[in-house]
Amino acid sequence: MRKLYLLMVPALLAPVFLVGCQTWGPTWSELTGQRFNVTIVNRRPTAIDRVDNQGAFPNPNLVRVEPGERRVVLQAPAPGWPGGAPLQVMMLNVEPCKRYYLNAQFENTVSTNWTPVVDFVEPVAGCQLPTKTAAK
Repeated sequence: MRKLYLLMVPALLAPVFLVGCQTWGPTWSELTGQRFNVTIVNRRPTAIDRVDNQGAFPNPNLVRVEPGERRVVLQAPAPGWPGGAPLQVMMLNVEPCKRYYLNAQFENTVSTNWTPVVDFVEPVAGCQLPTKTAAK
């Protein structure tokens, strides 16, 4: 009887642990704060702080999101400034199967004033665009 209980415990606890896992279908998009173009003056990488109402991402360097209109909160490094640069918010219309490189464009080398920019957009490998059905 005790062995039966020991076998049932993992089966009963599995749904509790899997509730926090997010699964992705064949279509998703990705956000990253890494730089793509390294030759643009006063452009720096960012950290993605929040997307809509979600934060604390498992991989903050590459955040998967559903396509659509997203509110993205970004943080940029400001070397030499205590506390860093202020957070910035940008609204982004995320298309399916695209990776967005979100960076900080600083006014100059000594200012903490910056603007969030989409540095580059590229297709995501392995992502499948939804198929369009022909109208009859």
